[in-house]
Amino acid sequence: MNVLFTGSAPPHIPEKVAFHRTELGVILGLYGRMVAAGEWRDYGISHLTDVAIFSVFRRTAEFPIYRIEKRPKLAAKQGQYAVIGMDGRILKRGHDLKTVLRVLERKLIRAVNSD
Repeated sequence: MNVLFTGSAPPHIPEKVAFHRTELGVILGLYGRMVAAGEWRDYGISHLTDVAIFSVFRRTAEFPIYRIEKRPKLAAKQGQYAVIGMDGRILKRGHDLKTVLRVLERKLIRAVNSD
């Protein structure tokens, strides 16, 4: 089937929320340290219309143990970044990604000290 362009604009496709390169650098830096400590093994990234999610897995085919979310609509309120646990509980929320990720850094320190 041929589609003929009639001169009208294409239907609006909603923008997707995505992590910026610098944000991914911070997240992947933590991810690499946690993999080296043997705590994390896999990750997944989802870019949706209202949220970008970096999911962390202990094993490949299971539920994520943590979700790092970016919700720009909350930037002026509670902060656009959040770390959410496996049970859905918000562990930390804020405006600065590095500060929010510190809740997971503490878990890395415990993992290194327990050996």
